Amino acid sequence: MSKLVIIASLFALAVPAAFAAPPAGPGAQGPSEPCKQQRRTIGMDAFRALYAPSGTPKAAMDACLSSQKSIAGIAAKNAAMECKAERAQDPAAFAGKYGTNPNKKNAFGKCVSAKVKEDVEDQQADTMNAAKKCKAERAQNADAFASTHGTNKNKRNAFGKCVSKLAKGQGD
Repeated sequence: MSKLVIIASLFALAVPAAFAAPPAGPGAQGPSEPCKQQRRTIGMDAFRALYAPSGTPKAAMDACLSSQKSIAGIAAKNAAMECKAERAQDPAAFAGKYGTNPNKKNAFGKCVSAKVKEDVEDQQADTMNAAKKCKAERAQNADAFASTHGTNKNKRNAFGKCVSKLAKGQGD
């Protein structure tokens, strides 16, 4: 039992660290790729409004990277709990489903890794869809958009609040 807790804890720490490492191999993506994808898709103005409304483009990218690392860490903890529960149901079936080496001893890590990847991709898709919707709404009437979604004195946080609200609603 204590080995499992230690392994899950180490994995939870390793996933954000893995996102900090450069991507390995073709098709692999590092932590900046989701942020770059968001910036390309919604445009620099919307990207800055989402992550650093009164900051620089670098501040927005730094905030996005921090958000991505946080998402990965939370996803790793949740995935470890899900995999532990699934393994407890039927250890042999679990090893057969996820294990890839001859003795299937890597099943837990493969399970967690697959679930983290899926969760991070789902959250990225939710954020992108929400950002597109908010960008379109803001384009129709910027003043109404700011008064509807903005919560601070100058309403400059409206875009981020809109995206956050819609992205959370899509994940339900």
